[in-house]
Amino acid sequence: MSYPPHASYPHMPGPVTPMVYPHPIAPPPGYAVLAVSVNRGPYIVPAPTTSKFKVSGQTVPIPGEGTWYVVIPPGSHDVRYTDFMGLPLITTALVAQPGAAYHLAFRFGGWRNRAYDGYGTDVTKFGLWSNYSIMLVTFGVIGLICCGVLGPYAALL
Repeated sequence: MSYPPHASYPHMPGPVTPMVYPHPIAPPPGYAVLAVSVNRGPYIVPAPTTSKFKVSGQTVPIPGEGTWYVVIPPGSHDVRYTDFMGLPLITTALVAQPGAAYHLAFRFGGWRNRAYDGYGTDVTKFGLWSNYSIMLVTFGVIGLICCGVLGPYAALL
Protein backbone atom coordinates (compact mmCIF):
# COMPACT_ATOMS: atom_id res chain seq x y z
CA MET A 1 0.00 0.00 0.00
CA SER A 2 1.48 3.35 -0.99
CA TYR A 3 0.64 6.71 0.43
CA PRO A 4 0.68 9.98 -1.49
CA PRO A 5 3.68 12.22 -0.71
CA HIS A 6 3.09 14.71 2.09
CA ALA A 7 3.42 18.39 1.32
CA SER A 8 5.77 20.34 3.56
CA TYR A 9 3.29 23.24 3.66
CA PRO A 10 -0.50 23.29 4.10
CA HIS A 11 -2.39 23.13 0.81
CA MET A 12 -5.02 25.78 1.43
CA PRO A 13 -4.61 29.20 3.03
CA GLY A 14 -6.48 29.58 6.28
CA PRO A 15 -6.07 29.99 10.00
CA VAL A 16 -2.57 28.64 10.50
CA THR A 17 -0.16 29.69 13.24
CA PRO A 18 2.44 31.90 11.54
CA MET A 19 5.91 30.36 11.48
CA VAL A 20 8.99 32.53 12.17
CA TYR A 21 12.35 31.92 10.48
CA PRO A 22 15.68 33.69 11.14
CA HIS A 23 16.74 33.36 7.49
CA PRO A 24 15.14 34.28 4.13
CA ILE A 25 12.66 31.72 2.82
CA ALA A 26 10.73 31.29 -0.40
CA PRO A 27 6.99 31.81 -0.07
CA PRO A 28 5.23 28.45 0.31
CA PRO A 29 2.57 27.66 -2.31
CA GLY A 30 -0.55 29.71 -1.57
CA TYR A 31 1.14 31.83 1.12
CA ALA A 32 3.17 35.03 1.39
CA VAL A 33 6.25 35.91 3.43
CA LEU A 34 6.54 38.93 5.67
CA ALA A 35 10.12 40.07 6.37
CA VAL A 36 10.01 41.94 9.69
CA SER A 37 12.97 44.10 10.74
CA VAL A 38 12.94 45.38 14.31
CA ASN A 39 15.41 47.66 16.07
CA ARG A 40 16.01 47.66 19.82
CA GLY A 41 15.07 51.30 20.28
CA PRO A 42 16.82 53.72 22.61
CA TYR A 43 15.57 51.84 25.66
CA ILE A 44 17.60 50.16 28.39
CA VAL A 45 15.56 46.98 27.85
CA PRO A 46 15.13 46.40 24.06
CA ALA A 47 11.58 47.13 22.86
CA PRO A 48 11.15 43.82 20.93
CA THR A 49 11.83 41.72 24.04
CA THR A 50 9.09 43.41 26.08
CA SER A 51 6.59 43.83 23.22
CA LYS A 52 4.36 41.40 21.32
CA PHE A 53 4.21 41.16 17.53
CA LYS A 54 0.73 40.40 16.18
CA VAL A 55 -0.54 39.61 12.70
CA SER A 56 -4.34 39.87 12.40
CA GLY A 57 -4.71 39.56 16.18
CA GLN A 58 -2.58 36.42 16.40
CA THR A 59 0.64 36.66 18.43
CA VAL A 60 3.77 35.74 16.48
CA PRO A 61 6.74 34.77 18.66
CA ILE A 62 9.52 37.04 17.37
CA PRO A 63 12.49 36.54 19.73
CA GLY A 64 13.98 40.03 19.57
CA GLU A 65 15.70 42.61 17.40
CA GLY A 66 16.90 41.76 13.90
CA THR A 67 15.16 40.55 10.74
CA TRP A 68 12.66 37.70 10.93
CA TYR A 69 10.65 35.98 8.21
CA VAL A 70 7.02 35.10 8.87
CA VAL A 71 4.80 32.94 6.64
CA ILE A 72 1.31 34.48 6.38
CA PRO A 73 -1.82 33.57 4.44
CA PRO A 74 -2.83 35.89 1.60
CA GLY A 75 -5.35 38.63 2.26
CA SER A 76 -5.72 41.73 4.38
CA HIS A 77 -3.78 41.78 7.66
CA ASP A 78 -3.55 44.12 10.62
CA VAL A 79 0.11 44.09 11.69
CA ARG A 80 1.09 45.60 15.04
CA TYR A 81 3.47 45.71 17.94
CA THR A 82 1.84 45.96 21.36
CA ASP A 83 3.28 46.37 24.82
CA PHE A 84 3.01 43.61 27.42
CA MET A 85 -0.51 44.82 28.38
CA GLY A 86 -1.82 44.85 24.80
CA LEU A 87 -1.63 48.63 24.20
CA PRO A 88 -0.66 49.21 20.54
CA LEU A 89 2.74 50.81 20.02
CA ILE A 90 2.92 50.60 16.20
CA THR A 91 0.05 49.61 13.88
CA THR A 92 -0.03 49.18 10.11
CA ALA A 93 -2.05 47.27 7.49
CA LEU A 94 -0.94 44.94 4.72
CA VAL A 95 -2.67 43.18 1.82
CA ALA A 96 -0.65 40.05 1.02
CA GLN A 97 -0.75 38.28 -2.33
CA PRO A 98 0.14 34.58 -2.62
CA GLY A 99 3.77 33.97 -3.52
CA ALA A 100 4.93 37.49 -2.66
CA ALA A 101 7.38 38.74 -0.06
CA TYR A 102 6.75 41.94 1.91
CA HIS A 103 9.20 43.87 4.05
CA LEU A 104 8.19 45.89 7.11
CA ALA A 105 10.68 47.71 9.34
CA PHE A 106 9.47 48.58 12.84
CA ARG A 107 11.57 51.37 14.31
CA PHE A 108 11.28 52.23 17.96
CA GLY A 109 12.64 55.77 18.17
CA GLY A 110 13.40 58.42 20.73
CA TRP A 111 10.29 60.45 19.90
CA ARG A 112 7.90 58.29 17.87
CA ASN A 113 7.53 54.62 16.96
CA ARG A 114 7.11 54.11 13.19
CA ALA A 115 6.70 51.36 10.56
CA TYR A 116 8.27 51.53 7.09
CA ASP A 117 7.82 49.34 4.02
CA GLY A 118 10.62 47.93 1.87
CA TYR A 119 10.93 51.21 -0.05
CA GLY A 120 11.37 53.38 3.04
CA THR A 121 7.85 54.80 2.91
CA ASP A 122 6.19 55.46 6.26
CA VAL A 123 3.20 53.07 6.41
CA THR A 124 2.31 53.67 10.07
CA LYS A 125 -1.42 53.80 10.78
CA PHE A 126 -0.78 54.46 14.48
CA GLY A 127 2.56 55.14 16.11
CA LEU A 128 2.58 55.83 19.82
CA TRP A 129 5.09 58.28 21.18
CA SER A 130 8.09 56.56 22.69
CA ASN A 131 8.34 55.97 26.42
CA TYR A 132 10.97 58.72 26.68
CA SER A 133 8.79 61.38 25.04
CA ILE A 134 5.80 60.38 27.19
CA MET A 135 8.02 60.62 30.28
CA LEU A 136 9.30 64.08 29.22
CA VAL A 137 5.77 65.43 28.71
CA THR A 138 4.58 63.91 32.01
CA PHE A 139 7.49 65.38 33.99
CA GLY A 140 6.93 68.76 32.29
CA VAL A 141 3.25 68.80 33.26
CA ILE A 142 4.02 67.68 36.82
CA GLY A 143 6.75 70.36 37.05
CA LEU A 144 4.33 73.05 35.88
CA ILE A 145 1.66 71.95 38.33
CA CYS A 146 4.02 71.66 41.29
CA CYS A 147 6.24 74.67 40.69
CA GLY A 148 4.17 76.95 38.50
CA VAL A 149 0.66 76.59 39.85
CA LEU A 150 1.11 75.41 43.41
CA GLY A 151 4.31 77.40 44.08
CA PRO A 152 2.63 80.80 44.56
CA TYR A 153 0.01 79.24 46.87
CA ALA A 154 2.71 77.58 48.98
CA ALA A 155 4.46 80.97 49.37
CA LEU A 156 1.23 82.49 50.76
CA LEU A 157 0.94 79.88 53.46
